Amino acid sequence: MASYIARKGPSVFSKLGKWAYNMSRFNQYGLHRDDCLYENEDVKEAIRRLPRKIYDERNYRIMRALHLSMTKTILPKEQWTKYEEDVKYLEPYLNEVVKEREEREDWNKNH
Repeated sequence: MASYIARKGPSVFSKLGKWAYNMSRFNQYGLHRDDCLYENEDVKEAIRRLPRKIYDERNYRIMRALHLSMTKTILPKEQWTKYEEDVKYLEPYLNEVVKEREEREDWNKNH
């Protein structure tokens, strides 16, 4: 039986996830997974709710990535975002926004 890693599930999925993460190449620009989410209304609201420090860090990573992309360079490998260190910083705020939207939709549907 495959070993189990609590945060990521069975280790075989963890290895596949790490491979896919590295193949996406956003980590070579120092971005986190949550920096690359499509910004629909829920994501925009979650970003608006971020604490100022996290919001500023996100903007810095995005601006640095844009600069690197324009100059057709990447960060040195030791500065790449590592799979194990990629924090889903937006997830709690996004879950809260989605839950509120669903509650609002249910309320509007029933009243």
